[in-house]
Amino acid sequence: MRESAPQSIKALEHRSAEYAGTVLIVDDNPENLGFLFEYLEECGYKVLVALDGEEALAYLAHTAPDLILLDVMMPVLDGFETCIRLKETPNARDTPVIFMSALSDPQDKVRGFDLGGVDYVTKPIHKEEVLARINAHVSLRRLQKELEERNQLLERKHRELEERNEELDAFSHMVAHDLRNALVRVVGFADLLLERSEVHYGHRGWDDETRDDLERIQDSALQMQEVIDSLLLLAGISRKQVTIEPVDMGGVVERVLRHLDGRITESEATVQVAGAWPGVVGYRPWIERVWHNYVENGIKYGGRPPVLVLGADPGAPGMVRFWVRDNGPGISDADRETVFRPFTRLHQDRAEGHGLGLSIVQRIVKALGGEVGVQRLPDGGSEFFFTLPSR
Repeated sequence: MRESAPQSIKALEHRSAEYAGTVLIVDDNPENLGFLFEYLEECGYKVLVALDGEEALAYLAHTAPDLILLDVMMPVLDGFETCIRLKETPNARDTPVIFMSALSDPQDKVRGFDLGGVDYVTKPIHKEEVLARINAHVSLRRLQKELEERNQLLERKHRELEERNEELDAFSHMVAHDLRNALVRVVGFADLLLERSEVHYGHRGWDDETRDDLERIQDSALQMQEVIDSLLLLAGISRKQVTIEPVDMGGVVERVLRHLDGRITESEATVQVAGAWPGVVGYRPWIERVWHNYVENGIKYGGRPPVLVLGADPGAPGMVRFWVRDNGPGISDADRETVFRPFTRLHQDRAEGHGLGLSIVQRIVKALGGEVGVQRLPDGGSEFFFTLPSR
């Protein structure tokens, strides 16, 4: 006898067992219903019953069960047509459907899967088999829901993080612009004071201590400018869109050495280039910065005087490995793990710096699809290397 609210749908809950989920059984056979109803209820499921497809759809308009057991052979609206329509219902679109049928034709099973069914059981039904399949699909659906919820949370967090990064990027550029202007004034006034000393006091100028102080002000301001530029570059690498194209590595290295000519001369360094340069692809300004930081690092921490060798050899398939070898004291295993982290400096007693150069190298090379690293040479010294895709 059919019940109301909604009509011909039963909803009973077994309270003595631990709640396992809600299953909607759609079947016009009272014997099958009673057989499955009692067994699933004993196993902890809340069981909802619809005697045909129309009643199932009416129920699904306002309730979402964890799984639907759907008979194929039913009057008015068979199981296949019911499945088509329930997949159009928001509450049931993603609910797992297990078809039940006395039909054993493989084409019926294939059609059931094509319509969105997750499983197919053949009558006469074995209750242990049905329970095992229900448990498996209910558990899987719950895991899918948890994953969907976590993905939605991650998407929200990602959007929030992108918005905050955009705000931080705009703020950092504004601050950097203001700091640059202030530093320009500091350097300018220091220069003006030094010039005035020459005008008013002739060659005697300021006393040596005062001149040293003014020069220290200039040096400090220039170092601050370098830190600002490095931090902005480090922060902007991952967000900047660049054009990847073939790179003339010989020309890049030549420009870098020419730019560092004063440092090389001052430190009495010897720089050698070993062999020809293989073709690679990348973004030339960034690659110049990589070579600049590696060579400058070798000048700072190499031997006295520094001896540097620049070269390349084949890397992993499709990659070229470039390197700078120095004659310094080498690098320990512990330092190798941290040297590419921001604000890390080796041999701090030997050179000044802000510790951002190698972290910039790592960020650039990673953005270009390569890797960086350092190793100790057998006869002393270090080899800093990076890889890029070959042309």
